[in-house]
Amino acid sequence: MPDTKLLIAVLLAVVSVTPLSAADPVPEPRIVRAKIDTRPIVYVVDGAGDYRGCSTALTKAMFAEGNPVELSAVSWSHGYRKLLLDQVDVVHARRQGIKLAETIREEKSRESDRRIVVVAHSAGAAVALAAAEQLDSSSIDRLILLAPSVSNGYDLRPAMAACREGIDVFCSNRDRWALGVAMRLVGTTDDRRSRKAAGRLGFEVPSTDELSQQIRQRFWTPEDKADGHDGGHYGAYSPNYVRRYILPLLMGEKE
Repeated sequence: MPDTKLLIAVLLAVVSVTPLSAADPVPEPRIVRAKIDTRPIVYVVDGAGDYRGCSTALTKAMFAEGNPVELSAVSWSHGYRKLLLDQVDVVHARRQGIKLAETIREEKSRESDRRIVVVAHSAGAAVALAAAEQLDSSSIDRLILLAPSVSNGYDLRPAMAACREGIDVFCSNRDRWALGVAMRLVGTTDDRRSRKAAGRLGFEVPSTDELSQQIRQRFWTPEDKADGHDGGHYGAYSPNYVRRYILPLLMGEKE
């Protein structure tokens, strides 16, 4: 004799599963939309050798501030510790700049109103400048160069056109080893014949050029020691210095 309880349970299950009638409401499909990141996106181009000192320092500094921007480290090096090759291979740097320009175009096509900033340190400046030279007018909101190892005679005008708010350059005449001795040995990133790095001497910008007003060069002073910048090659991305001078530029809060 079949189990009566089991039979009753099966019958109840069949009765309870009835199709919806035409009069029953059909639930609306739930659409999950991707959250749009409205923070500025900052592409960080580290210096030679893939040590990622700049991008790591900026990541830590931004974390301490509540991550007000999205940081994207740009991979462009020949490889870890291949510092000399990165420094002297200008063709490679320009090719990587073209790749970065394409990345920025894609970001611009996805989110046309999003703020875009490029920060480059040392030899990474050659990559960042090459990228800007490939882009349309005002494709980048701001370009920030920290201790750039390109020559001080580098023509910034082609890159300048792509930067809506201009170019900020952080220099230090105390950067005697990386941008002094090393430049005498191997030359600047863009020109092996040049021994004069813009990150130490500043760019030569014609005072009569209208674009010169959009190029702001800030030289290290002894007062900067209070913010952790000792005047050396890596001082511009010390935490307090970043908080005081770099972060406002990333956010568009300071001209």
